[in-house]
Amino acid sequence: MRYNIDRSLKKCYLEVMEKPKLKEHDGMQCRACGNEERASEGYPCSDCGTFICLICTFRGVTRCKACEEKAKAGKA
Repeated sequence: MRYNIDRSLKKCYLEVMEKPKLKEHDGMQCRACGNEERASEGYPCSDCGTFICLICTFRGVTRCKACEEKAKAGKA
C-alpha cells in the first residue's frame, strides 16, 4: 500500500510541475510572401513599415506586395 501512496504523490508533484500553456503568439504574416514567421525574425517594408520576413529580406525584397505594385504603377 505504501508504494501506491508514494507513486500517487509523485504523480501529483509532476502534474504541478508541468509548464503552463502559453497564450501569447508572436507570429506575423510576411506581406511579401505570405508565410507566418516570428515577429523578431524580419524587417519592416522600406515604404510603409509592414513586416517582411527574413527569407524575403535575404532574397533582396525590401517592399511588401502592395508597395511594390504602387512602385511599378508609378514607373509606368
